[in-house]
Amino acid sequence: MRRFMFAVSAIGLVSLVATGPASAGGGELQETVGARAAARAGGPTNARDAELLKRWGCLSGSRSAFCQAQSHQRYRPYKRRRRR
Repeated sequence: MRRFMFAVSAIGLVSLVATGPASAGGGELQETVGARAAARAGGPTNARDAELLKRWGCLSGSRSAFCQAQSHQRYRPYKRRRRR
């Protein structure tokens, strides 16, 4: 029984290590958090950060020029015409 439990835990550990840190640590989620932190500090530092901020948006309170420009490109409701 001990051998079986040791083998199962060893296989689990090897499979966790083999999948890599991206799947275990969040991957794009962590990149997005880093991009938002860079935006709060003054703006995106590279093209990947800019892409992530365009896709997922900046946090409220980010005052960089990039985030201000992005906030004006969001949903704008249509104005209804008044018919007479």
